[in-house]
Amino acid sequence: MKLHLGGFHDCTAPSSDKIFIKATGGGAYKFADLFKEKLGVSLDKEDEMECLVTGANFLLKAVHQEAFTYLDGQKEFAQIDPNDLYPYLLVNIGSGVSMIKVDGDGKFERVSGTSLGGGTFWGLGRLLTKCKNFDELLELSHQGNNRVIDMLVGDIYGGTDYAKIGLSATTIASSFGKAISDNKGLVDYKPEDISRSLLRMISNNIGQISYLNALRFGLKRIFFAGFFIRGHAYTMDTISVAVNFWSKGEAEAMFLRHEGFLGALGAFMSYEKQCLDGLTVNKIPQRFPISVSSAGNKIYCSMNGKSNDNESIECTVYRT
Repeated sequence: MKLHLGGFHDCTAPSSDKIFIKATGGGAYKFADLFKEKLGVSLDKEDEMECLVTGANFLLKAVHQEAFTYLDGQKEFAQIDPNDLYPYLLVNIGSGVSMIKVDGDGKFERVSGTSLGGGTFWGLGRLLTKCKNFDELLELSHQGNNRVIDMLVGDIYGGTDYAKIGLSATTIASSFGKAISDNKGLVDYKPEDISRSLLRMISNNIGQISYLNALRFGLKRIFFAGFFIRGHAYTMDTISVAVNFWSKGEAEAMFLRHEGFLGALGAFMSYEKQCLDGLTVNKIPQRFPISVSSAGNKIYCSMNGKSNDNESIECTVYRT
């Protein structure tokens, strides 16, 4: 369940004792009473899809080297022209997957999605490997070999390619397919191999469906985000291979350095639409300079200098 928090504010209350937190995602509804009861804080809910798109648009326009490709272990930053950003497909991978066609600021449509997402990976992984959390399952996959469980084209064709239709011997023909013929039980497979195969299955599926939707709308640019990815090399590589394979190299998958924070950033930026008089912005010191100021009913953020892979943006708004 997602809960994205976008800062504190009190725009309308006569007393500073009344505190609101900008929030979006399902958790903003599920945990609203808990926040009120335990902390005395009210959640000011913003639309999840709108926040995701707003956050993505801001990052792609304002943050140097925000987007990058990752294929065959090679990471390359993409040059994004803010004046030639739209349209694009935003694929947000959380518990499930939403695929959003973005045509401009505030102009978007959720065109597709799939229920096979991060929740599927974690849920099946927990049942099959006994891992207690998502990070443990992801870490376990680093050590695995999916070929122990997945049925490859070479397994069907005696170790050779099926060159006539462009399938190499190492192409996965059936995820978990070897389990039907190995005459083994669950205890006979290593948890790390199971998690690796599961991660590959989910990532391949997301990559293929994403490209088909991009093809449907004539989009060449696909950005993948969401907390499922977490900068995990194998996940990104699998998604990239799927997009590259199905598009025959005509489309490419791109990823965002701040992939897990689109909703929170979009919720924070919703202050643009509300009263900001009397508010000041407190910038938490960062490893690269960001200037943030408020004037009238606008928040202004600017990036000064270059950033690296591990830097983040954090801003908090207080009432004065």
